[in-house]
Amino acid sequence: MNSSLSRRSALTAAGAVAASATGFVGVARGATPAAESDTTGDSVVIHPTLPSVPLNTAFTVKVRPAGGTWQRLDVYLVKLDLIDALTGGRRAQNSSVAMFDFSGTVEVEVTYNPGGFEKVRVRPDSYGIKPEVLGSTARFTLDRPRNVVVQVDDKIFDCLHLFSNPIEENPPAEGDPKVMYFGPGLHTPPDRMLKVPSGTTVYLAAGAVLVSEVIFEGVENCRLTGHGVLRNDTGGSIGIRDSENIHVDGVTLLNSRYNVQIAESENVSITNLRAFTHLAWGDGIQLYCSENVTIDGCFLRTSDDCIALYTHRWEFYGDTRNITVKNSTLWADVAHPINMAVHGNDDPANHEVLENLNFTNIDILDHREPQVIAQGCLAINAGDGNLVRDVRFDDIRVEDFRWGHLVHMQVSFNPKWNQVAGRGIENVYIKDLTYNGTNAEISMLIGLDADHLIKDITFENLRINGRVIRDSGGKPAWYLASDGVPMFVNDHVRNLRFLTTEEAAAQ
Repeated sequence: MNSSLSRRSALTAAGAVAASATGFVGVARGATPAAESDTTGDSVVIHPTLPSVPLNTAFTVKVRPAGGTWQRLDVYLVKLDLIDALTGGRRAQNSSVAMFDFSGTVEVEVTYNPGGFEKVRVRPDSYGIKPEVLGSTARFTLDRPRNVVVQVDDKIFDCLHLFSNPIEENPPAEGDPKVMYFGPGLHTPPDRMLKVPSGTTVYLAAGAVLVSEVIFEGVENCRLTGHGVLRNDTGGSIGIRDSENIHVDGVTLLNSRYNVQIAESENVSITNLRAFTHLAWGDGIQLYCSENVTIDGCFLRTSDDCIALYTHRWEFYGDTRNITVKNSTLWADVAHPINMAVHGNDDPANHEVLENLNFTNIDILDHREPQVIAQGCLAINAGDGNLVRDVRFDDIRVEDFRWGHLVHMQVSFNPKWNQVAGRGIENVYIKDLTYNGTNAEISMLIGLDADHLIKDITFENLRINGRVIRDSGGKPAWYLASDGVPMFVNDHVRNLRFLTTEEAAAQ
């Protein structure tokens, strides 16, 4: 890490020259957001219409401050992915997304225009939102900004993704020499690449559509913020490489090939990001050889892993450590909601480590993957000499998913992806993991051999359909606790424990 950071001064200067050369710090002006308030302090801000983003007519959406005047939101078309498990063919599926800002309390009215449905569900279930249904219309209230999915009759794709933000305070100023300001309108930089110099804020106002990858490379102290949209169907959305102190907040990524790549960087935060993909290898947030990264309050619906943590791949080298993912919602139409450690450095003299990885307060809405070795809502697949240690999952709520495992840990040597086996998985603590459903296949913990073990794995208060899985009592004497998950555990797993909360506290 330090050797790469030491190159920054030269690269920062080069980045500034590149940004200046684009001449692309101007703004296409458009309508300002419309605001509606009531006497209680509740307030709603409606975004200007996004240019060149197709609308979808499946839903009509209205919002208002509690007791105020209804205002209609634009509802946009977003593409999602469905894979044929027999042929591997992909079929893009149409779905809907709408966005607005508010403070206080807001009432939401959603009408499903085809009509004829029997039930409505507002997800995540953990929010406890129970809509009132009146014919083809559902109404509910939000008391804080949320990212929710409104489903009629449990439709997987023909659903509404409704994203709400806090109202912006003190946004970056147009004309500030340290701000690349993009107002409402369509913006397409040359080659669809926006290189950001050190000390610069990129601001996407509500109603702005930036058709580009935003690249932070060899820079520090930068921001990408605002309630606008990034699109780039020919490449990625955000690249953070060999950089430090980078903050991304509030933007929505629509239909890029992949979304965020963080590599050889440190002190990075990604907050309130919303992202979709529908093409092959469409990961949400990929992270390589980086440290001190926080992912907070994000919604990711992807055509590959939502969150993927690795060490070496391509030109990136180094350990991955001190990663926190929290307060987020994950939906993997393909592959894993959370995946780590497949890729690393196969050179025995330079094997790498992934450590101090923390996942807290996460809702997993779906997981669909036909490849057994690529399954797992929580997946640790240690390959290529990687050692994974000191991992904690806390308060993870998994709703019933279409296809896969709840948990998959494996020290693997898969020639498709690896040159050598991983070194091991150790010290993983999983607290308050809940799964409610019937579709999960058998979870797996698979060590490779006596020298490549999985060890020191603890489940505290693991609840499967309301039942706590524990080593002590509550099961036939001839059962293993893992049978209650159910979970296959091979002979190369050591010190696997299933504890109640009371048992954990007593230790």
